Amino acid sequence: MRTHKRRCGVIALGMLAMLTGTAARAQNLDQGKSAAALFANGCTACHKSPRGLARGRIRLQLFMFLKEHYSAGSDEAWALSSYLEDAGDAPHTRPRTGVPKASHRARHDGDPAVRPPAPVR
Repeated sequence: MRTHKRRCGVIALGMLAMLTGTAARAQNLDQGKSAAALFANGCTACHKSPRGLARGRIRLQLFMFLKEHYSAGSDEAWALSSYLEDAGDAPHTRPRTGVPKASHRARHDGDPAVRPPAPVR
């Protein structure tokens, strides 16, 4: 009977050690990545560019949304919300290539611009 109690105690102690000693910690795989890398890894499946994603939202509102739904931690959510907000402020111009556009005051052939008629009196 004494060995039976001892075996049960050893088994119980082993199970307790197994439950507490091997608890797995979750890893944040996005930790240390830049905001551009976070966007490229998680957002490009649905969004072509970050421009316009933060439109109409303040940074805190965007941060809370990203933290709840898309990011593993608050640091990543804040970096991504800042990145999206800054990308929304980027100028909407494309780089010039080829022949430059003609001025709106002169025609493309070099003639002076056509002026509207004189005001009616």
